[in-house]
Amino acid sequence: MCGITGFYDFNGGSSKEILKKMADELQHRGPDDEGFELFEMDGRQIGLGHRRLTIIDLTQGGHQPKSFEGNTVTYNGEIYNYVEIKKELEGLGYTFETTSDTEVLLKAYHKWGMDCLARFRGMWSFALWDQKKEQLILCRDRVGVKPLFWYHKNGVVLFSSELKAFHKHPRFEAKLDHNALTLFLQYGHVTAPYSIFQDGYKLEPGHYLTIDKNQNITKECYWSADKYFEEGQQEKDKWLSKSVEEVESELESILTESFNLRMVADVPVGVFLSGGIDSSLVTALLQKESSKPLKTFTIGFEEKAFNEAGYAKKVAEHLGTDHTELYCTPRQAFEIIPDLPRLYDEPFGGPSAIPTYLVSKLARQDVKVALSADGGDEQFYGYSHYWIKLARLNRLARFPYNLLNVALKLLDPILKTNGSGGIFPISVTSKYARMRSWMVEGSFIDKYDQVANTFLPQDLKSLGMESDVNQTYRFDKSFAKFGKSEQMMLHDINTFLTDQVMAKVDRATMGVSLEGREPLLDNKILEYSSKLPIKFKYHNGTAKYILKKILYKYVPREMLERPKQGFGVPIHEWFKNDMKELYIDQLNEKKIAAEGIFQPKAVNHLLQSHLKNKTIYQHSRKLWYLFIFSIWRDRYL
Repeated sequence: MCGITGFYDFNGGSSKEILKKMADELQHRGPDDEGFELFEMDGRQIGLGHRRLTIIDLTQGGHQPKSFEGNTVTYNGEIYNYVEIKKELEGLGYTFETTSDTEVLLKAYHKWGMDCLARFRGMWSFALWDQKKEQLILCRDRVGVKPLFWYHKNGVVLFSSELKAFHKHPRFEAKLDHNALTLFLQYGHVTAPYSIFQDGYKLEPGHYLTIDKNQNITKECYWSADKYFEEGQQEKDKWLSKSVEEVESELESILTESFNLRMVADVPVGVFLSGGIDSSLVTALLQKESSKPLKTFTIGFEEKAFNEAGYAKKVAEHLGTDHTELYCTPRQAFEIIPDLPRLYDEPFGGPSAIPTYLVSKLARQDVKVALSADGGDEQFYGYSHYWIKLARLNRLARFPYNLLNVALKLLDPILKTNGSGGIFPISVTSKYARMRSWMVEGSFIDKYDQVANTFLPQDLKSLGMESDVNQTYRFDKSFAKFGKSEQMMLHDINTFLTDQVMAKVDRATMGVSLEGREPLLDNKILEYSSKLPIKFKYHNGTAKYILKKILYKYVPREMLERPKQGFGVPIHEWFKNDMKELYIDQLNEKKIAAEGIFQPKAVNHLLQSHLKNKTIYQHSRKLWYLFIFSIWRDRYL
């Protein structure tokens, strides 16, 4: 696990010194080693920089960048089945000098080109310089567990694991992209392929870029979950004919094998255990295969509505793990909040970034690798908003659209959905505005995407913000061939999982030099779950039905049967009391006016509602997003 960075400079003017400065910004990702390569030809410069966190092959055999037969790579990630691929390559006449997966990657590319990706099981982002073809290839893993940013302007292409490295190149221009800002306000993150800076991008999961000597940039998709959802639909009769017991057996076998692959390391490995279904399943299946107690870690809160530490402790005691817990106080959160812009580089609104960072810091005291159980909700219909929003949207669909739309337009001026307030309580106007947003024209997935937003179109308008982009650019008419439940899951796999969840875990873990692994996101699991009919995921009101069938063989049902909490934090409570001065400092009308980005009165309306203790959940999130953007802006703009 590492940090990578570099450039393809078509105008000259870059240097190894610049490359080193870029890589130094990623030292937290790789404190154990560093390496640099600079190639020059015909006035062009190709720089590959690397910061290493030693996990596999702790010797200098794992040093990067690494070269073979005119190909040089800087690589961040793990190929868990590298031993198997290595044996195949040895059978084809290749010899190996190290025990690193980096050497396997290089020689797999030499043998199969980019078709080698189909053989890899793991997580990665890498930059590979093919000297013979004079091409720089940038590649990101199937689900986007590992990040990869790139920037193209002024005759230079920059790339990096994190945006902060770009600031060290003299031709990078840190200009705010207002369209990206509106995406952040809608979703709490900037969605790929955009980044918060103009001319900067996130490479989408399952894609690779090729940059040739003439600055031609091509993008290829080599994997997508869509394909497997479609295969499941085409083979629907076959899948529906399977019994629950048959699916349970098949899935447990795939899960066990995939989880065990994530234990491959030459350093200690631990597990984040929240006490929920997914982390308990990962822990249970790994503990049954292990002769030693697993090291497990959890974060708790004094606020009972957000605290799962007690449940995690019971699961740990039942499974016999070596368990460590830490309770998070408002003071600990306060100390982390000012550092969030440095950790995330972009405005990032997921409040669970705070406990994720704390549990990573806790785990790093004992282990160098930690397994996280993300991805179960998106694959196995685990989010409660799936069935809640589906029911609401279905109810609305029963009304004649034109008639309902006319009625709602008549109510608009009375209920004042523009964020300026009115005679009705904020709870009433907010609920009305949310319902009003569901009346957008378009497909089901357009509506689902709309109702997921925090700042609705009328909210953005009141802030003085408008956008030409939204999430639905990824979803074409072919989406309608899937059932509504499948559409929602696929939407979240392609967007929220990558841009919110994976970004959160990567920056939090790498921020403390800890490698985070995602056992539920093995491509074998994703490909199987994507084909699985909804009846195996949601049955008689039970979400994650098939996962629970497996888990209850190892953990008593009564330990886990409770309403889903998620990995949330009491941000609203903290900012009403211990930390409200932070909001006042960052979001007061004078400061907002001086920055010139948002309409001060609209922000002040939200702030005053909060200070008068009238803020509801949706408005609490809005304030948090505005606050996060403000502290990010203070650092980078």
